[in-house]
Amino acid sequence: MKLRAVIDRFEGSKTVLLAGEQEISVNWPSQLLPAAKEGDVLAIEITVDVEATKQAQAEVDELFEQITRQNQEDSSK
Repeated sequence: MKLRAVIDRFEGSKTVLLAGEQEISVNWPSQLLPAAKEGDVLAIEITVDVEATKQAQAEVDELFEQITRQNQEDSSK
């Protein structure tokens, strides 16, 4: 998904972006933006990181298995 956002203003450490055609107001950490000024248009691309999602799910599954094993061991004592 690609969208554009206009830098509306800066408020402390936050930047207020007006995103998309509906100009939805979004507060964004200023340090995560390139050097820019009010009125600049940002091109933003949002994608799903499939590999990172798989890795996170595998970590959750492993943690769940560890907890389940520990509970089974504790209940058999």
